[in-house]
Amino acid sequence: MSLSVVLSLFLAHLGIGIAFTLILVSREAGVKFFRFNAGLAAILIATALAFRFDPSLAAAESALVIYWATIGRMFTRIRTAILAAAVFAGAIAIVLQALVVSASWTPPTRALTVASFLSSAALLGGACTAMVLGHWYLILPSMHVSHLQAIVKVHIASMVVRVVVVAAAVFMAIATWRPGLGPSFRYYITSVGGIFFWQRVLFGLAGPALLSYLTWETAKIRSTQSATGILYVDFFTVVVGEMLAKYIVLATRVPV
Repeated sequence: MSLSVVLSLFLAHLGIGIAFTLILVSREAGVKFFRFNAGLAAILIATALAFRFDPSLAAAESALVIYWATIGRMFTRIRTAILAAAVFAGAIAIVLQALVVSASWTPPTRALTVASFLSSAALLGGACTAMVLGHWYLILPSMHVSHLQAIVKVHIASMVVRVVVVAAAVFMAIATWRPGLGPSFRYYITSVGGIFFWQRVLFGLAGPALLSYLTWETAKIRSTQSATGILYVDFFTVVVGEMLAKYIVLATRVPV
């Protein structure tokens, strides 16, 4: 296992996740918001490609750069289609990454790895875009709070899906272990090495679950500055959790 692989997976998932959530944000956020986030996603994906080249990911990067370069300038009518093409290519890249990582694993575990990678991208993208959108109320204070509420709903939904996928992966890893297959995942999570798993659960699942709920309650009372402050912490916990998740899946073959 290499640190470059962990970083490549993480950066690719974050970049594609941001691109996906941009489709769900209202145009009222303004040209600069979309330009900033598209540029951030393109930089993240380019860095991921520098660690590990992937043709599908390169296709997503190309479409995303075209989208970023034309925001507010041209192709207004098909700009959403360009972004959708970037997201589609990125989703294919994520699926292929999962299949490569799990090439020698059982079919159910391979399917869970695909679900894990896709849900990871959705969670990372939702957390990052929600944080940036919350900050954007300082730039556009007249923007309706419903836009922040909507993206927080997306973040909460992706959080729920992520928890379900991780729970299913842990259950399958424990239930399908047989003597002679090496150390069980049950042994791993109760050993010293299991500290990475419990940190992943605490920071990457329990923390964001609580913080996303607090953000939703804060957004409901239209306190955008407080919601943004919570989202900064929320995004940090998601980043820590998903970095640990990438390490664990490569170290234990369990897509948490």
